[in-house]
Amino acid sequence: MKLNIVLVEPEIPQNTGNIARTCAALGAKLHLVYPLGFSISEKQLKRAGLDYWDKLEIEEHTSFKEFLEKYKPEENNMFFVTTKGKKVYSDVNFSQMDEVFALFGKETKGLPEEVLQKYLDKTIRIPMREHLRSLNLSNSVAIVAYDIYRQTEFLNLEEISNYFDKK
Repeated sequence: MKLNIVLVEPEIPQNTGNIARTCAALGAKLHLVYPLGFSISEKQLKRAGLDYWDKLEIEEHTSFKEFLEKYKPEENNMFFVTTKGKKVYSDVNFSQMDEVFALFGKETKGLPEEVLQKYLDKTIRIPMREHLRSLNLSNSVAIVAYDIYRQTEFLNLEEISNYFDKK
C-alpha cells in the first residue's frame, strides 16, 4: 500500500519537519501544497527532520487547486482529516486500498470549508473531548498514518527489533 500525506499550506516548520520524519519512517510520500508559511530550507525544518531528508519522497504543488486537479478526489482513496469529519479515522477500512491520500490543513484554519462540504463523505476525524480546538498537526498525522499501516499489518515495516542481536 502506498500512503500519501498531504499538507495543505502548513505554517510551522517544526511540524512539517516532524511529519517528514514520520513519512520517512513509514515510506510514505509527502506532498507540500503552497503557499507554505516558511522557507523549505529553514533550519528548524531541517533539524526536525534530522537526517531523513534523503530517505523521503516529496512532491510540491503550487496550489491546493492544482493538487486536486492532478489527483482528483473522486477517483482516488482520498480522505480529508478535520475536526469536522463525518467518520472516525479508525472506522475506515484502509487494508484493501492500494493507495491512500490523507490530507491535513494548515495549523490555524484547517482545510477549506468549501472543500470539506464538497467531499463530506471523505472527511475523517480523530476523536477528542468536546470544546478542544484540535491536536497538534504532526501528532494528528502520526496517529492517522500509523493506524493506516496497522490495518495493513505494518506491511513493509520492521516490526521486530534486532538491536540486541547485534550486540
